[in-house]
Amino acid sequence: MRIFVTGGAGFIGSAVIRNIIRTRTSWSVVNIDKLTYAGNLESLESVSNSRKYTFKKVDICDRAAIKALFEEFKPDGIMHLAAESHVDRSIDGPGEFIQTNIIGTYTLLECARAYWSGLDETGKKRFKFHHISTDEVYGSLGNDGFFTEETPYQPNSPYSASKASSDHLVRAWHETFKLPVVTTNCSNNYGPYHFPEKLIPLMILNALDLKKLPVYGKGDNVRDWLFVEDHAEALLTVFEKGQVGETYNIGGNNEKQNLEVVHNICDLLDSMKKRSDGKSYRDLITYVPDRPGHDKRYAIDASKITRELGWKPKETFESGIKKTVAWYLENASGWCKRVQDGSYKRERLGLGG
Repeated sequence: MRIFVTGGAGFIGSAVIRNIIRTRTSWSVVNIDKLTYAGNLESLESVSNSRKYTFKKVDICDRAAIKALFEEFKPDGIMHLAAESHVDRSIDGPGEFIQTNIIGTYTLLECARAYWSGLDETGKKRFKFHHISTDEVYGSLGNDGFFTEETPYQPNSPYSASKASSDHLVRAWHETFKLPVVTTNCSNNYGPYHFPEKLIPLMILNALDLKKLPVYGKGDNVRDWLFVEDHAEALLTVFEKGQVGETYNIGGNNEKQNLEVVHNICDLLDSMKKRSDGKSYRDLITYVPDRPGHDKRYAIDASKITRELGWKPKETFESGIKKTVAWYLENASGWCKRVQDGSYKRERLGLGG
């Protein structure tokens, strides 16, 4: 089995590739990534020397380059993770999100369709296009209820609108052209190798530098948190066992208010790396104006993937966040410093300027 993983140098993509090399001994992987600010090959150092791993620096919007990769490597499937993914950045500059998430997905679908159409019947049955998306396409929940695979789409940010668009393209290519696809929509991921513009790594690294910990609004927005290694295994399970044409929601069963997450991080740091002045890291928390269009609550009903495919998360939030904080403590002066190339210094984004 030879698999294309787009966005393989990113946070979730690199976890998927590390998992494949570690656990799927008969598979090989071609990592397709254009290495934007959040892409980092250092996240793949542990597998970079494997004979089962190949890296190609290619933009998924470059149709000729993508077509050439299909011709060269003849994959048995695609796991499509390449995307611009930070809501705040989509508020400041939606154009990149439209280009990568919509045009890039369209380009991949067309190249995949042309390639798949030329396969023999055995190859056609073997091939699968797995599109990895987000729960943010569903919009915002109130205090009750959960997102299911039947929840109507109601995206509220340029990011989620671009991902909703890509989901619809994937569905249309299956319904119209019979391209064999599966789609997954996941809740918020966290864990090692996470670029520090996102909530959890930002709070950890700011705290270690004794910088302010900016919490949007009252900190009462709710997210369902999923440990990235659990997500990677879920994605591989869907790729292997998922029914063509189906959508699977992937969640961690860990609903937390943002402020609760920050408190948890501060308390872990208080016990694992005490401040020299004896104060708590909670003293660094500061409240800032809320994000425009900030969705109130996300919560995933992941019963379908558990019931039909047998996957469920191994990590609780408490076990996963402890592993995450420990990893950042171990790598604060290495990976964490090197991944910030100077263009991002943990400043506030998403003000619409």
